[in-house]
Amino acid sequence: MRGDAETGLPRHVAVIMDGNGRWAQRRLLPRSAGHRAGMNRMLSLVDHMFQRGVQYVTLYALSTENLSRPKEELDGLYSLIRRYFAENTRKLKEKSVRLKVIGERALLPDDVRVLIEEGERETAEGERGVLLLAIAYGSRQELIRAVNRVKHNVVITEEDVSAALDTAGVPEPDLLIRTGKELRLSNFLLWQAAYAELYFSGKMFPDFTNRDLDKALEEFKNRHRRYGLVE
Repeated sequence: MRGDAETGLPRHVAVIMDGNGRWAQRRLLPRSAGHRAGMNRMLSLVDHMFQRGVQYVTLYALSTENLSRPKEELDGLYSLIRRYFAENTRKLKEKSVRLKVIGERALLPDDVRVLIEEGERETAEGERGVLLLAIAYGSRQELIRAVNRVKHNVVITEEDVSAALDTAGVPEPDLLIRTGKELRLSNFLLWQAAYAELYFSGKMFPDFTNRDLDKALEEFKNRHRRYGLVE
């Protein structure tokens, strides 16, 4: 997909929400405070993207590598999900946004998996847009799952792999934004982002405002996407 032909905006925006913990530490706060601030910023940012006309939003919320962090920090993240997931699912449903969670759910606590499944079921009829949350997600692990699903095919095509990924049925991202100063993909959407435009922000995610998002969207409009062709 090459974005929306009429508006020039990306149809699908993916965001690596980096810097929550560092944001908190710089303010002499526990890392859990950064995750709370990041969640609040995430909700506003997602709403703003759908208002601007973006149709698909994928957020990197918790990587498989993050699961090796201290138990206290992980417990804080799971507590945020337990406390706010159902309420935010209700808001998504009211706004006709469908929720889809990608990642290895077996790595999550049982009650968190139940909340995720209920959220997907409750919002299944949403037509305004799709919000994908990458939780316990790693792109290499996703590719391994996909290959195992198609390994019995005589000839494996790109279409076969795409259809076997966690993101099956969702257009590939046009724009991938990373906050937090780091300049890497960190095992996020390695297949899907092959031709995504990359945008890096030096701001920690809780400080990445709707205006910052608008700046990224405007820059996307001005990029010339050739997809390897000579034009």
